[in-house]
Amino acid sequence: MSGQEIYLELQDRVALLDKALGALGNRGRAAAQADHDYRVALGQKILMERDKGTPATIMSDVCRGDREIAKLRLERDIADVVYKSAMEAINCYKLQIKVLENQIDREWRNA
Repeated sequence: MSGQEIYLELQDRVALLDKALGALGNRGRAAAQADHDYRVALGQKILMERDKGTPATIMSDVCRGDREIAKLRLERDIADVVYKSAMEAINCYKLQIKVLENQIDREWRNA
């Protein structure tokens, strides 16, 4: 690979990193919102079950077993995984950029 090709590849990776950083913010907000929605719904469900007189020993299982609460927890967990995968993509792009920068440095030293 020529020096110019390496430089173009570097520019491509930097563009991908910029895009991934933008997406990370959106994914982070989505993860936070999903966690908020889950916690609020769970709290409301716990209060409803308390009013019904549900025994405290089974309260957690009853509330977390509710279809809507379980769905919100799944959405929260998925949003968290998507956020973490965006973080890993960013780390991967950073590493690729560093490798390309090292290749460019070697090209310049050998020229």
